[in-house]
Amino acid sequence: MTEMLDVTKTLSGIPEDAYGEHYSAHILEMWKTYLEMTDRISDRRERANVFFVTLHTGVFAVVGFLVEKQMFPWIVTICLLAGIPFSYLWYRLVRSYRDLNSAKFKVVHAIETRLPLKLFDAEWEAVGRGKDRSRYLPFTHIELKVPLVFIGVYGFLTIAALYFVYSTGAAPA
Repeated sequence: MTEMLDVTKTLSGIPEDAYGEHYSAHILEMWKTYLEMTDRISDRRERANVFFVTLHTGVFAVVGFLVEKQMFPWIVTICLLAGIPFSYLWYRLVRSYRDLNSAKFKVVHAIETRLPLKLFDAEWEAVGRGKDRSRYLPFTHIELKVPLVFIGVYGFLTIAALYFVYSTGAAPA
């Protein structure tokens, strides 16, 4: 609750009596615009996820092709190793978008204190404010695990590829 008070304090600009007659209408318009901006963050996050899924699909396709043709075992290992930092960057990007969205919704809730209805705050209350996972599990909690799974898969496949390279004598002299 202290965080909400800090956001509300920071949010406050010109007092209603000094602003004029369109104060409430302008708050509503700003709230609508801010919601659109918040939604755009979610769209950007979705596009980033699509980019990384496409990237990893490409890496796996190249690795599969090279393994199928029994070509360039070291290139396979390097491709697999490259997937780990790609996955970590994906994880960090999702966390960054999650943090930005959390901040934006704190501002949305603060603006709602000046509107007749607090729709997003009521929705947040309806799902138990994120404290009861049986009522609501934020998508980000699941979304953050996907890059970690990829890191595990890349790690396992890299170890397997290195084992193959050294056990078959495919290692460079």
